[in-house]
Amino acid sequence: MAVLINEQIKAAEVELTGLKGEKLGTVSRSEALSKARAAGADLVCTSLMSSPPPCSLVAKGKGKAAAQAVRKGDTSRPQGGGSNEKVKELRFTAHIEEHDYDTKLRQADKHLRSGKPVQLVVKSSGAKESAAAKAVLERLVADLKEAGTKASGLQTSGKGAQVRVNPRAN
Repeated sequence: MAVLINEQIKAAEVELTGLKGEKLGTVSRSEALSKARAAGADLVCTSLMSSPPPCSLVAKGKGKAAAQAVRKGDTSRPQGGGSNEKVKELRFTAHIEEHDYDTKLRQADKHLRSGKPVQLVVKSSGAKESAAAKAVLERLVADLKEAGTKASGLQTSGKGAQVRVNPRAN
């Protein structure tokens, strides 16, 4: 995952986020760089997968640290003011054994009750099993309803399905 800082960013326009995480909208690259200089900050871009790419103003000197953290595999959000919340990913298969299901369910419940979100991922070996994958996810969400709530709808693809569950606010 490439991290670009300041002049390394070549996109004509960027989706800019301020130092405190506030959305500043889509601005030209030169305007984003001048805002960074005016705030005494670095302009950091962590994803080139969207157009315009998302960029954040990060405290001066923290941009390189954020870049190194991402290069080392620490994908907790390096942007200034963003959440450093790690999401625990639990993987299942579409035809999971009952004992394995119970074990993973307990793990998910434990994470949710400790205030951490979980990403539930069910892998399937093709589109034929996607209905079974979706059924496993729906059962998991129903079994976890006391500890957490769905953050998004079930996302299905040809090779599986996934859903994020956030802890329930007490």
